[in-house]
Amino acid sequence: MITGLVALAPAPGFAQEDSGGAKKDEKGRRAPPVDAQTGKRLNEAVEFLSANKLKDARTTLEKLNPERLSPYEQSRMFQLMAAIEQSEEKYDAARIQLEKAIASGGLADIEISNTRFQIAQLYMAQEKWRDGIKALEEWFKITPQPNSAAYYLLAIAHYQLNEMNKALEPAQKAVDLSGDKPQVSWIELLLALRMDREEYALAAPLLRKLIALGPEKKQYWTQLSSVYAAQGDLKQAAIPLQLAYHQGLIGSENELRQLSELLVQANIPYRAARTLRTAIDKKAFEPDVKTLELLGQAWLIARSTDEALKPLEQAAKQSGKSDIYLRIAEVYSQREDWTNAQNNLKTALDKGDLKNPGSAQLLMGIVLYSQEKYGEAKTWFERARNSTAQRSQADNWLKYIEQARKRAAEEAAS
Repeated sequence: MITGLVALAPAPGFAQEDSGGAKKDEKGRRAPPVDAQTGKRLNEAVEFLSANKLKDARTTLEKLNPERLSPYEQSRMFQLMAAIEQSEEKYDAARIQLEKAIASGGLADIEISNTRFQIAQLYMAQEKWRDGIKALEEWFKITPQPNSAAYYLLAIAHYQLNEMNKALEPAQKAVDLSGDKPQVSWIELLLALRMDREEYALAAPLLRKLIALGPEKKQYWTQLSSVYAAQGDLKQAAIPLQLAYHQGLIGSENELRQLSELLVQANIPYRAARTLRTAIDKKAFEPDVKTLELLGQAWLIARSTDEALKPLEQAAKQSGKSDIYLRIAEVYSQREDWTNAQNNLKTALDKGDLKNPGSAQLLMGIVLYSQEKYGEAKTWFERARNSTAQRSQADNWLKYIEQARKRAAEEAAS
């Protein structure tokens, strides 16, 4: 709920004599004369309000007869009554008192403008957004230079009514008019509207402003990363998360996995692997299968096959996923460790749920060929031919085996 909407108007009894004997209020403005007894009552009401003695303040004001007061005195009395009603959260009653203050004829033009703004604020406090918009639009008509707070209230009302397009212009004006020191809530509203319209290029500078105002707030860093990622700039997307990580703002498994995925996609795999490895070594969390797979993949892309094996084997053990066993077999093949490659391939193929069994069959043929098990290798290449993606490579290997067999026969005959 919006709070602090109505500022207490200065009581007429605060007027002081200047050196020439003329009455002036506390802001130095020339004030109309006030009856001594009326001024005393108004001052007492202000004192009771300041002490939060609302009942006493109301009782004091009720001793005044509006019909016997000047327009100026009436306006002050109604303003004080409005302050009492608002303090008791009687917003309808507070608006009635403010309307009476305007109707009394005792307010200057600037005071009428301020009072109409207060009326609009009271509608907002009750979440009467449509009435609030109407009141604000009336206020805009009589106000030559609306302030940033007014534009923010108008934007909030449209936003609450899901009128995003109507909210955008006043939200932008609220931020623009605030200069170098905008309210965080104003920037957040404008950001929400830009994100709703998928205007990521315009959202990024708003998030940078929010980070400058609140660098300790994790959501700003993660949102900025998401905005850059949405624009396809993965290297830039990784930077906010890295900065947040170094400040200790992120550290959960999901957060570090997201950072590492971005680093891998941005072709910085070694940093991705080190980030995850460090967190695991520090026992920040017990890694799940996804994290172990990512760690292994990052090491592989960084060409650190030795480092890749341990997390991949852990992931395979935890999940039993055949595709992970296939990846392990590929690593052992790169190391020319044919026995371990064959064992992992057998496990992957035996499970029968490979996404692309043809690739595993082709690799099994290569592994067996490398161990000079040509007959077994031929069987697996023939199986791999059933896969469209692997057929061409399988045929080449079968031709190579046949050519090698013929050469061996010729050599034996000679």
